[in-house]
Amino acid sequence: MDSLISAAARALAAGDTLTALKHVALRDDPPALALRGIAMARLGDYARARDLLRLASRRFGSREQLARARCLVAEAEVSLAMREIGRMPAVLSAALAVLEAHADHANAMQARLVIARKQVLLGRLREADATLAQTSAQPLPPALAAVAALIRAELALRSLRTDAARDALAHARQAAAAAGIPSLIAETEETATLLDKPAAKRLGAGHGQTLTLAEIDILLASGCLVVDGCRHSIGNASGWRSLARRPVLFALLNMLAQAWPGDVRREALIATVFRTRRPDESHRARLRVEMGRLRALLRHVAAIEATPDGFALKPETGRELVVLAPPIAGDQASLLALLSDGAAWSTSALALALDTSQRTIQRALQALETSGQVRAIGQTRSRRWLAPPLAGFTTILLLPALLPLK
Repeated sequence: MDSLISAAARALAAGDTLTALKHVALRDDPPALALRGIAMARLGDYARARDLLRLASRRFGSREQLARARCLVAEAEVSLAMREIGRMPAVLSAALAVLEAHADHANAMQARLVIARKQVLLGRLREADATLAQTSAQPLPPALAAVAALIRAELALRSLRTDAARDALAHARQAAAAAGIPSLIAETEETATLLDKPAAKRLGAGHGQTLTLAEIDILLASGCLVVDGCRHSIGNASGWRSLARRPVLFALLNMLAQAWPGDVRREALIATVFRTRRPDESHRARLRVEMGRLRALLRHVAAIEATPDGFALKPETGRELVVLAPPIAGDQASLLALLSDGAAWSTSALALALDTSQRTIQRALQALETSGQVRAIGQTRSRRWLAPPLAGFTTILLLPALLPLK
């Protein structure tokens, strides 16, 4: 490795991207191409960065497996930033195996952190936690330690463990300060602000009380039975039952919970949930069937009692019932939460993250574009979608999560 390549690598490690580019901007040998690709990614030109890293990987040749593996890890990180996450697992797994075979522990840890970040993005929090556990076996450089701590903080925030999130953020601050990389320090401080922003509304008495993540954590620990409109589930600190894939059942549950301790008339349930103003006997029969399904799902958690006019929800063991509403109104709150992260998403990546069909995402995006809430850039296969940042509250509870809140 010549002196200019060494100087560029040191500048990138210190966060001095422009100095690194000055050293290698006019060179087209494989190491210089790889460093230019990393530098362009730091500057936000992800498409150019990906092209440079792919070119560097090809020019290294089959005999330089270690260098090619490092390029693949860098390319995977760029793909994650571009939200192109479909082919990442196989590529990263192969690169990780090569890095471990050559005892390149730092870059192997970087590959694992990229995998963990992708798993968090897709809501696979248990898998991300297991991947992070593998990084604790080796000491990490300050920059990687800060990234690992930030991932742990997000995992804790997504599962409403605010004390654990604060501890992870404290470690992230220390590591980011030791690394001396301004962008990493800024990301740490921005993540810390999520603890103090409103995350949901507590409904009741005709008004909504905004709650932070810490306040929701305390509420769950109190033993109340919570109907969570952010993640479409019901439960408390001891366990959760998801209705995310049962929209009709959750709509019925949500109406009953908001009326608690009173009841809801059958006509109101039919009109709202089945979206009809002229109910007939078939709608009433369907309501009885759906209520039977809801009773079975809520067994040992809450009972549903028939009243002369409708139905009422009765929590078991006399627990207080609390209803949480998302900070964004509408059926596409989770989609908007993903789009507001500042990245440009493809419909395929959104479908993968939200675990739904690409056609469903396309219809939702068309409706949101008509209302001016999102905008598209690019054409056909290169089209990407953006939404403006959502200020004043955090959407952490609206992001995909295949893990219970506790």
